[in-house]
Amino acid sequence: MAKQTIAEKILSRHANKELYAGDIGICGVDYVFSQDGTSGMVIDAFLKLGAEGIYDKDRFCMVIDHSAPSPNVAVSEIHKKMRDFASKHGVKLSDIGEGVCHQIIPESGAVVPGDLVVGADSHTCTYGALNALATGLGSTDIAIAAACGKTYFKVPESVKVILEGRLPAGVYSKDVILDIIGDFSADGCTYKSVEFSGSVISALSIEGRFTIANMAIEMGAKCGIMPADKKVLKWVKAHSRKAPMAVESDRDAVFLETRRYDVSKLEPQVARPHTVDNVCAVGDVAGIRVDEAYLGTCTNGRIEDLEVASSILKGRKISKGTRFIVAPASRQIYRDALKKGFIEVFIDAGASVVAPGCGPCVGTHEGVPASGEIVISTANRNFKGRMGSPEAEIYLASPATVAASALEGKIADPRRYI
Repeated sequence: MAKQTIAEKILSRHANKELYAGDIGICGVDYVFSQDGTSGMVIDAFLKLGAEGIYDKDRFCMVIDHSAPSPNVAVSEIHKKMRDFASKHGVKLSDIGEGVCHQIIPESGAVVPGDLVVGADSHTCTYGALNALATGLGSTDIAIAAACGKTYFKVPESVKVILEGRLPAGVYSKDVILDIIGDFSADGCTYKSVEFSGSVISALSIEGRFTIANMAIEMGAKCGIMPADKKVLKWVKAHSRKAPMAVESDRDAVFLETRRYDVSKLEPQVARPHTVDNVCAVGDVAGIRVDEAYLGTCTNGRIEDLEVASSILKGRKISKGTRFIVAPASRQIYRDALKKGFIEVFIDAGASVVAPGCGPCVGTHEGVPASGEIVISTANRNFKGRMGSPEAEIYLASPATVAASALEGKIADPRRYI
């Protein structure tokens, strides 16, 4: 048997046959989901299939997070459609206020190392931080997977990214992944599996790893995968009753490319409008006016992110003329942030704390910027119109950089506050 990468091993096990890069395999899936931006189409496709029901009610869910609570009647109709479908088929539905799919699904214990996960959302790659092969699919493919528990894959080639060194103060996992995307470009890993490893990954928390895996899609990757070390196994044990099946690449596995990065001298990074790979050091854009700052999303709405921002904002006020919106990634994170006093810090600083969800990030409601306004956000995308206004400009940065910028009313280097 030839040597295999993590992606090749996971897909082989789920296809019950040896698979290598370029092969096509019909694979059983461990978990399937959709969210309110895609569930309407998934339900329509499911009904067209004439399927009698969901293949496994415990392995499928729908999440209302992109427009939660509903901002208009049209969205309310989609939400009703989802609730009716979930009730009829006896499947789990996460309703408004529960949080972002990419936070609450791993929180629920649905994903463990070695799993194959497909979701009707491009940032499904987030779960690669847990040593799972997770990827986004179109609505019809998700409907088929929900109906029969299988889908086909073309096995991706693999790229290895090795991160070494020690992160300087004021530099975080978001800065690391922005730097990598700037190096590879937005399509530098199209349909590739990216394996992240090295001492930096080992030192990161699981939350920090989620941030990096989440943005693998922003360099075109099919998935981003990390090893299942002791931290991962401990985290999974605390959240799931499923048995993990940790996977690692063989020593002589074939990689299309290997890149090494030393993060020891990395500065805070910012992605400028209107592409995620338009990356620079914060000093290159420092001083640009900020009308709105946003902390949250499936990339950086976790308790660790809120803690970093809270430490910068504590005892201070956001700049007059700058709006600061905070959205915890899940209800549990909201609870934890309340207990730790972070929410009080945000409110005292002048921020607006909104319900857990995706609203501001995808531009459906809760903070749509006006034409010509400038936003700095912890989100994963800054395309034209991403936050609801095609004439606004979006900069992406870490929670620390976003918090510092909210304080100063302009893009700011967070290291002075660390």
